[in-house]
Amino acid sequence: MNNTSGRKVVASTYVSLDGVIANPHLWMLSYMTEEGQRYALEQLFDSDALLLGRETYEGFAQAWPNMPRDEAGFADRMNSLPKYVVSTTLQRADWHNSTILAGDVVKEVGELKRQPGKDILMYGFGQLARTLLNNGLIDELRFWVHPVLVGQGRAENGDLLFRDGGTGNLRLAGQTVLDSGVVILRYQPAGR
Repeated sequence: MNNTSGRKVVASTYVSLDGVIANPHLWMLSYMTEEGQRYALEQLFDSDALLLGRETYEGFAQAWPNMPRDEAGFADRMNSLPKYVVSTTLQRADWHNSTILAGDVVKEVGELKRQPGKDILMYGFGQLARTLLNNGLIDELRFWVHPVLVGQGRAENGDLLFRDGGTGNLRLAGQTVLDSGVVILRYQPAGR
């Protein structure tokens, strides 16, 4: 699926009904069914690069190289894809095929988008995602809304989805209801 006009940045985020995004491994795993795994696998294979903030990168770099190989090839794909980690503090990025983007993130991500290829997949929704969204560089937001109320989370700790406000209009581009009760809402910036 080569896109000669450039690539899309797709931000995929697990979120609870009460807006918590922190520590999804503590509340989302019981909702990950075979159907959800298929959707996640398709999303990953529709991409040919990962774009990660420093915190997400550090967590992934610690976990994914040690993941056992799976029949579907998810772990192999995660480990082999080019990874772009946005950080001004990270000195090294040792996870296979990783590159640190330490300059002007808006310019550097804009350059990545202009290259031919598949989607650029970004997991999580932190400072990087908000910066890219505010600068018109995210093409699609995928919120995996889980039918759970976590009941805790503090905006100042970065636990909540839109913790420091944000502006902009989005339009619903589609939704997928999984058998687990998870609803994947796909939003695009209005006007696209």
